[in-house]
Amino acid sequence: MKRILIPAGGAILATGMLAVGLTGTATATTAPDIAKDPMATSKSNAQAIADYWAASNGAALKAAKESNVWSHNDVSKLQSKGGYSSDTKPGSTKPIGEEKKSSSKSQNVNMPKTIGKVFFVNKKGERKWCSATSIQSKYRNLVATAGHCVYDTSGNTDVMDKWVFVPGYYQGKAPWGIYVGKTAYTHYDFEVYEDYDRDYAFVAVHNGVKIGGGTAEKVSKAEWDKFDGVKTAKDVEISEAEYQKCKDYHGGETPDCWAKASKNQDIVGPDYKDKVKVLKEVSKEQYTDATTGKHNGSKAPRATVVEYVTQSQYKAYKGPGYQKIDKDGNFTITHYFLKYWVKETSSIKYYRTEFYINKDFIKDAGRLGDNVGGQGFSWNQPTQKIVRVFGYPAGPHPDGHKNYTGTTPKWCYGKTTKKLVGSAAKKIEEHVALKCAMTEGADGGPWLLNYSNSKRLGYVNGVTSTFNDQDNNNRVDYISSPYFDGETNTVYKAAANVWSGKIV
Repeated sequence: MKRILIPAGGAILATGMLAVGLTGTATATTAPDIAKDPMATSKSNAQAIADYWAASNGAALKAAKESNVWSHNDVSKLQSKGGYSSDTKPGSTKPIGEEKKSSSKSQNVNMPKTIGKVFFVNKKGERKWCSATSIQSKYRNLVATAGHCVYDTSGNTDVMDKWVFVPGYYQGKAPWGIYVGKTAYTHYDFEVYEDYDRDYAFVAVHNGVKIGGGTAEKVSKAEWDKFDGVKTAKDVEISEAEYQKCKDYHGGETPDCWAKASKNQDIVGPDYKDKVKVLKEVSKEQYTDATTGKHNGSKAPRATVVEYVTQSQYKAYKGPGYQKIDKDGNFTITHYFLKYWVKETSSIKYYRTEFYINKDFIKDAGRLGDNVGGQGFSWNQPTQKIVRVFGYPAGPHPDGHKNYTGTTPKWCYGKTTKKLVGSAAKKIEEHVALKCAMTEGADGGPWLLNYSNSKRLGYVNGVTSTFNDQDNNNRVDYISSPYFDGETNTVYKAAANVWSGKIV
């Protein structure tokens, strides 16, 4: 069990037991195991993130590229480090759907229903993806993946932006919904020191959402107020008689009539005795051409307002405001105003406010584990056990050759290495390796112990972290995973008891 310790003087040490000062006395303090980071901070934020990826028939999902954390120099030869001492007894948590044992012994190789891709935006604004799996948890809402698929080590900017999990992903489709990350749990040593011996993460996700078209439905004001999705309100001009009927309602025929009267206004000069200053929204071009000063049609102080909207609101907007998708992928409308001086006239117009909701635009898809199940979890298991590894490889080999497209999941099968291994490129000391030629894009994919082909369930005993070239032919032939020990279980348990809930 490696520890990152800080001795007197501040230098960071990695050691199998203890950091000792020059006097021979231990002077280091051990860092805590768990790092916890918020992702989507509100329901509206989570809805906007889901909408970002689902918009235009999954255009952003299709545009994403495989994670490319590993450079050509990182694909190096693994070094044997001489084995590992478990920090606690071996343990496991059963998968969702396998709380009761089965005698089935099917030998078919079936892809697990739990696997999929995690999508995110890194510090550079690039859309990327890794592999991942649903895993057992109290509220059936947990995803297991690699730490570098959650935490941006290259930019040192905490969690990735707009992070979602899409189980069963295929060519822009999200058959089980899109699950927005709520809270990420990583090992403290990975987040703070970027220690790739702790390159794993568990993310509690909100209920999934399914996003589609649909049509607006006219509803009552009470229904409109309660609805927590896409909704609009618009004023419709009515007659004075209709207005009076609304105004005089006291339990009659029009129980939900929201009417108002508005006097017409004539433009006057700024020196007019009974003037009132009003703001009129104009286009960006009109605002740019306008002058400043105290006259009609001049620029108003603080006359620009930036509004953040959903993609559907962005598309439906017909006003004069300037529409823009910012560098973070947010949909914005900038409103511009000019000032005028007016006087009210005796002419009056009447309006009724109508309320609309779009229930079909975004729907709750339920909990992740209820929809696709969840793999079990195991830790402190001996090496040289057979595992099945799943992922979506897409990156080219170091020689430029590319076997995979990232479109469909692939798998590897075999025994993990007897001795734990390290990599000089990432200062790794305690990884488990497997002979496998999958490339980037597969990182974060689960290593499943005791996998049942009939139930498509097993126990997550690792996640793909590195890609390596053992025979020096400039091709990936081995992959590796952090060893899952008692500290991994501590992080997992913290994440496995977090409630998330619905976002719609």
